[in-house]
Amino acid sequence: MQLLPFELVLYATLYTMPATALSIFSKRDVDFWTVRTRLDRSYVYPERDKPGKYFHEATFDKHYDGRFADRPLRYDERQEHLSAAVRAYLSKMHEIGIETWLMHGTLLGWYWNRKAMPWDSDVDVMISESSMHYLASYYNMTMHHFKTPGSENRRSYLLEINPHCWESGLDQDNKIDARWIDTDVGLFIDVTVLRRDPTTTELREEMWVKDNHHYAYDDIFPLRDTVFEGTPALIPFAYPDILIEEYGHQALSNRHHEFHYFDADQEAWLPQKLAVTTSKYDQS
Repeated sequence: MQLLPFELVLYATLYTMPATALSIFSKRDVDFWTVRTRLDRSYVYPERDKPGKYFHEATFDKHYDGRFADRPLRYDERQEHLSAAVRAYLSKMHEIGIETWLMHGTLLGWYWNRKAMPWDSDVDVMISESSMHYLASYYNMTMHHFKTPGSENRRSYLLEINPHCWESGLDQDNKIDARWIDTDVGLFIDVTVLRRDPTTTELREEMWVKDNHHYAYDDIFPLRDTVFEGTPALIPFAYPDILIEEYGHQALSNRHHEFHYFDADQEAWLPQKLAVTTSKYDQS
């Protein structure tokens, strides 16, 4: 198998990394020329972003990594690539023993039909502190390759850890602790760490994430087994309460949203014409 220069660097890192990644972590941005795949220029400008922010999004759309994308995808393209990214991520985390679960809009998509909502442009998942420490120590900047069932197409994903993941304070600029990035099109899965709130004094243990979302331990655990995008997945125990708290009661019953209608017979969100024809994702 012939490797790209980027992949050679990553594989070399895998085989030479020490038992802990603390010593190799740097809070500098990863250089475009180190990770480039097909583009000859970057569509990310860290100098224009907030100082201290690690992950920088594309200048043309905040849901893309501009090191790997030069345009937004069309409506149908985006769904296909996000679905593949989810399946690959969940499969890999299961393979290496990482407990990860769906959250936010991704969890809401699961609630309706076990799929990502077609208007979503990213996926949100959560992991524990111990899992993040393991990923940061052994899997930072590693490439993962998956074949699309029924075809010869191979998709490649980069697991990149934010060096600020070791910090537990409130940090809106670095609330994303890791990303699973599709290096062909720039879409990504946001990974955040659920931490124990050190200030909690109540009988129920309180948990939180860097963007200041708070949860009771019993709201999350024990996790429930389920399926998402055709792949085994995990969701929080009290998912209805979590969704209502974040999105309101109507989010669990309103069948009209973002120019889509939920068809119960087909168990799918069907786009109204306006959703596709006016979408910036159909602008080439």
